[in-house]
Amino acid sequence: MADELIFYTNPMSRGQIVRWMLEEVGAPYEPRILDYGTTMKDDAYLAVNPMGKVPAIVHDGKVVTECAAICAYLADAFPQANLAPEPADRADYYRWLFFTAGPVEQAITTKHFGIEPEGDQQRMAGFGTLAASLDALESAVAGKAFVAGDRFTAADVYVGSQIDWGLQFGTIPSRPAFEAYVAPLRERAGYKRAKEIDNGLIAEMQAAGTAPA
Repeated sequence: MADELIFYTNPMSRGQIVRWMLEEVGAPYEPRILDYGTTMKDDAYLAVNPMGKVPAIVHDGKVVTECAAICAYLADAFPQANLAPEPADRADYYRWLFFTAGPVEQAITTKHFGIEPEGDQQRMAGFGTLAASLDALESAVAGKAFVAGDRFTAADVYVGSQIDWGLQFGTIPSRPAFEAYVAPLRERAGYKRAKEIDNGLIAEMQAAGTAPA
């Protein structure tokens, strides 16, 4: 099919972000579940993503990787879903989508690895410090229902996923602004459908003993 949409993922991965986006888009897609130790590193998948990581999509023969890029691409590829602002109104949309994908995620990962930039390192690192990144992220969502404009967009899928995940696993500290922003996102039908699918797949993997330790 010319409009075929293939979704490569593992339910225990950032693929959950793209699953949510796909459920918001509402277009049919073919999920392909990959295993970390085998199919994710096979030549067949490395031809899709040489990094051997998920998620990735192939749409109309074109490959897109990286969660934020996939969210932005899907919003444009399926305009009927109304998940992107008008081009003239995309400043906050692009700003916070890619700020969260860049500095925020880098800061969280660095902290997880036990690295605390100091002095010149803070000036060299794009995120500066985790605290500075989180303060900036808080400023983006404080007192707002949506991170970009007056309606839900792909930026809310990505930013909301990162905050949701961070609050759940303790990589982002609980702050009133974060809790208030993410609470209504968790009630969206697309979010709930995506979680039901991925949680079901995780349960199947755990029952079969194939879930990563």
